[in-house]
Amino acid sequence: MPSLGADMDAGTLVEWRIAPGQTVARGQVVAVVETEKGAVDVESWQSGVVAQLLVAVGTKVPVGTVLATLEGAAPAASVAPPIAPPALAPPAPAPAPPPPPSAPPPPVSTGARPLASPAARRRAHEQNVELASVHGSGPHGEITVADVERAARPSTPAPPAADEALPAPPPAPAPTPAPADRGAAMRQAIAASMARSKREIPHYYLGASIDMGPSLSWLREQNLSRPVTARLLPIALQLKAVALALRETPELNGFWIDGAFRPGGGTHVGVAISLRRGGLVAPAIHDVDKLSLGDVMEALSDVTLRARESRLRSSELSDPTITVTALGERGVETVFGVIHPPQVAMVGFGTTLDRPWAIDGLLGVRPVVTASLSADHRVSDGHRGARFLAALGELLQHPETL
Repeated sequence: MPSLGADMDAGTLVEWRIAPGQTVARGQVVAVVETEKGAVDVESWQSGVVAQLLVAVGTKVPVGTVLATLEGAAPAASVAPPIAPPALAPPAPAPAPPPPPSAPPPPVSTGARPLASPAARRRAHEQNVELASVHGSGPHGEITVADVERAARPSTPAPPAADEALPAPPPAPAPTPAPADRGAAMRQAIAASMARSKREIPHYYLGASIDMGPSLSWLREQNLSRPVTARLLPIALQLKAVALALRETPELNGFWIDGAFRPGGGTHVGVAISLRRGGLVAPAIHDVDKLSLGDVMEALSDVTLRARESRLRSSELSDPTITVTALGERGVETVFGVIHPPQVAMVGFGTTLDRPWAIDGLLGVRPVVTASLSADHRVSDGHRGARFLAALGELLQHPETL
């Protein structure tokens, strides 16, 4: 069971996407796990042949539990079929009774994942409805919430004949408890993680005001030649600038694990996204420093949509090397975030406001944003943090270089 964030202690396996004997590739989705953050597609960390599925569907297990085992990678054509049990010897005149069969392995779902909306999947999980048995009435046969609720209702038996005695009515079923408030559960998990962060990480905080005038002027010109669906937002420039500024201070890009700093394997920027049901997630956009601004914008739109539909992948939740939170659209001027362990830094952006600003001795009004840095004093210090914010501000003065 992968750790999908410091606020996760356990997860429930809700679906297998593989079967014993199947060859899987690194990065392939092999299972679906339900957490406080919703359903998450779990990817394989390596290639190989599935030897055994160790956890039954519906089982809640702690982080770190082995879900399945893989044998060494092999071409699909060379994978041997499962070994059949040995044939029984010819029966003797007085055969002994056969030994009792061994207990069957735990049930697993190995079929293709039914086409269903995220809301329908959550409803099916709450009602203990097997999606494979539900007929979808949506586009292309997609299963909807209404389909799940119809399947959850007991069928009405035919009325008895007139000369039949009416059977005694069955006892009334116990009322089904209302499903837990996932948003509340997520907030509790986040609170536990943040309490751990404040308790264990020696935070320091820095803030800087950045003139967004050059960036906003450049964006207006760029968006004139872009279709509406491909227009850039200021957050795309801010994310790219954060990623490039980390080249100046790589000690802010990584993890504190087992008493030492470990650099990130890339610049994977986590973006804090609020969820409609409450709580938030911070999935990663991978290698932001290498993406074009258009690709950053597209990736941000995609991951935001999938986060709110509970369709994130495990690598997106476990890979962030730094997190950015932007609360400008909420009118917040400054945000000082709490670091998500085991990360060592978090960057915040507030709303862009018109403020008095002096340029070359002349006072004017400029659009200004406050950028903040929360960082781990075990890894960096105020001097290095200040260098990061200075590099960030300089990059946003020259958006054409992003």
